[in-house]
Amino acid sequence: MRRALFYLLLVVGLAAPVLGNSPFHEEIAGPRALPGDRLPPFAMTRENGDLPLEPPPLPPGLHMPRPGDPPEATAPGPNLVEATRMANAAVLACRVQGYRVAASVVDSSGEARAMLTDDGADGSHVFVAQRKAIVTIAFGMPSSEVNSLLRGDRSQMAKVTPAMFVEGGAVPIRRAGRVIGAIAVSGAAGIPVGHNDEVCALAGLRAGTVHRK
Repeated sequence: MRRALFYLLLVVGLAAPVLGNSPFHEEIAGPRALPGDRLPPFAMTRENGDLPLEPPPLPPGLHMPRPGDPPEATAPGPNLVEATRMANAAVLACRVQGYRVAASVVDSSGEARAMLTDDGADGSHVFVAQRKAIVTIAFGMPSSEVNSLLRGDRSQMAKVTPAMFVEGGAVPIRRAGRVIGAIAVSGAAGIPVGHNDEVCALAGLRAGTVHRK
């Protein structure tokens, strides 16, 4: 019974976001993996078809998450209230226009802080939005401007990763002149591609308490 409880707590602990300090050596999901998408080394089928159900033992000196532990995520970003307010406002702004969309708010490392999908929206939109958001984090500008930049200056391609979707719809979140995150929308498209998404993302940004400049 105690052994079963230990493994249950272990799995719960792995479900929390970890910034590379996990004792269980999570693996990046792949070159197109989104920030924070790391795979536990057990209870998932491996490339060779194996399914290791036994979790690895905790190294000496490490413990399972306990109340009051230091934060796992320390990258600057909007707080929970700000992030959820912005995401919700962006989704509602698009709904008023007749679009079913999803919105993602990320911190300065590109990891998700709030992700919302409207009723009836395709489930992929929230991840496409995050892919736009990490474009904005990398370049410090709206993803639509990055798209325009790359059309004229291919030398900037070095900043682009396989996980990014370089289209309009994401705008930076700033505090004291510093980019601390981004909000992005997907599902409304527009001309140029992503224009309507960006309009809704800006509506979400205005609903937050973080200043843009």
